[in-house]
Amino acid sequence: MNREERVRAAIEGREPDRIPASVWMHISDKDQDPRSLAEAMVEFNETYDYDFIKMMPFGAYTVSDWGAKLDIYCDKYKEVEIAAPGIECREDYKRIQPLPAVYGTWGKVLQLSQWLERLVKPGTPYIQTIFSPATTLKKLAGNRMLQDMLECPELVHGALAAITETTIDFVKANIEAGVSGFFFAKQCASYDFMGDAMFAEFCKPYDIQIINAYKDVTWFNVVHIHGSNIRFDEVSAYPCNVINWHDRQSGPSLKEAREKCPKAFLGGLYEGPAIVGSSLEYDSIMSRQGTTPDMIKKHIREAIDMVDGKGLLIGPGCVADPRSPEENLRAVREAVERS
Repeated sequence: MNREERVRAAIEGREPDRIPASVWMHISDKDQDPRSLAEAMVEFNETYDYDFIKMMPFGAYTVSDWGAKLDIYCDKYKEVEIAAPGIECREDYKRIQPLPAVYGTWGKVLQLSQWLERLVKPGTPYIQTIFSPATTLKKLAGNRMLQDMLECPELVHGALAAITETTIDFVKANIEAGVSGFFFAKQCASYDFMGDAMFAEFCKPYDIQIINAYKDVTWFNVVHIHGSNIRFDEVSAYPCNVINWHDRQSGPSLKEAREKCPKAFLGGLYEGPAIVGSSLEYDSIMSRQGTTPDMIKKHIREAIDMVDGKGLLIGPGCVADPRSPEENLRAVREAVERS
């Protein structure tokens, strides 16, 4: 099987020649230039012979065009940070208007897909990272978002609608650029963050609008549920075919999830990054002091055993630490090789 055939088999519940695997991490010294980032992602994928590319635009790409101020370091080990939100008062919500996919930073990230289409090895799937509208709005509004949802819901809905329209336009342009699918990241799907009624009003309807724009067109469609105490049952029922979450850190485990969800799972590697202040701090088995390649392989075999190797793609539960040693990155690929 080639890479695409292997990934398709795993997603569809068929038996691949081996379990597909990949790792992704921020490449923060390259992610301000689409061509440089595309070249770096392809080189990384080929170096370790991974089966697919989860694209890694910087995590704040959706907010700078709406006024958020960023600190950009172009440092391999220091990710872009949001220095100031784009929404500082209620009136600022009115400034969030739809943007074309070719505009500003959105357009730069679209170019990333276009460069990958030229550079990627034939038969290698690549999926674009997009964010749920509430995730983008939280980055724009910061801590005030939840209170504003209660006190001025019409303004919040207006902003969410504009973000949704922009994201759908971006999705359509990425489909034209040949992506295999999307990695839809949800960072507001923890029960600890908001209640059921608020989630039903401000999150789910906009999420579904975006996913409906690509679910019948692309074939490799992942939903990432970020954090702990997550709405696994509700979000895993979204119209997607792959679920990714912090399965080795906060649960549910792969085994527990398989008892209630028949979809393919992308995970098995312990990764638990968290925003501390404005910086990203990693809790990673890949870079943890004392972790050996044999420990990585054992860790992955445990994940495979939880689901009997069925409907599984090996990857991190979230983004991997860029400090991960080469030997551990190679061990991920070696762990799925059949003897």
